[in-house]
Amino acid sequence: MRSSCKQCKSGNKLDFEIKMAFQPIVNLHSFEVYAYEALVRGPKGEGAGIVFEKVNNENQYLFDQHCRVKAIETASKLNLRKFLSINFMPNAVYEPARCIQTTLKAAKAHNFPLDLIVFEFTESEEVVDKKHLVKIVQDYQKRGFLTAIDDFGVGYSGIGLLCDVGVDIVKIDRQLIININDDPRRQRILRGTYDLLEPVAKRIVVEGVETAEELQCLYSMGFRYFQGYFFAKPALEALPEVDFTYVREVLGEKRYPRR
Repeated sequence: MRSSCKQCKSGNKLDFEIKMAFQPIVNLHSFEVYAYEALVRGPKGEGAGIVFEKVNNENQYLFDQHCRVKAIETASKLNLRKFLSINFMPNAVYEPARCIQTTLKAAKAHNFPLDLIVFEFTESEEVVDKKHLVKIVQDYQKRGFLTAIDDFGVGYSGIGLLCDVGVDIVKIDRQLIININDDPRRQRILRGTYDLLEPVAKRIVVEGVETAEELQCLYSMGFRYFQGYFFAKPALEALPEVDFTYVREVLGEKRYPRR
């Protein structure tokens, strides 16, 4: 832990450059953008996979902090006034109260509202110390930040993690909804998943929606928060717009239950 602290306080910079792309999360109760997720990219827009190949135990603390600062800095330049969803690495947070200071300073320096920041952690990252993760989430929530579990349903801990970590937003991974319109078994699972999550999460977001048929099926089941290529692909250092007129046309005039 001490070596991690020294790394963050050393003033050292990453030896590779990153940029941020943004992808909208939409609210189909009101047909507007609810948030933008900041996604790490290489300096020329290279995918996240290429970036993460350069992350290791020695630089993950600096990388996590640098991603937060870059997300806030870029969002501020783009005049973002929706929620900003920032991914963080639980294993790279050694002491929540100390590690958050860089984020707070960046928000102040770039005049970005703290109450618009959402912190996401991915279920697909194996958490070394679950109690430590709970401590992180609780600290962030006490400071007024919203928190989210990303990639729910395909990670290491599943429902067990959700039982231990109370979050505001749960994001359902695309693996659970691929071609759901043609798959009755997936439909039954998703209905059950909604009933499971609805009492414990303020928002349930379905990730990875790519086709009109997937959206129609999920919307008819009551889901209202979505993210995916159907709405917009991530845009490098830009806030992509969503054509809600087209979305309404796809959904038609049907009235589905508001869940």
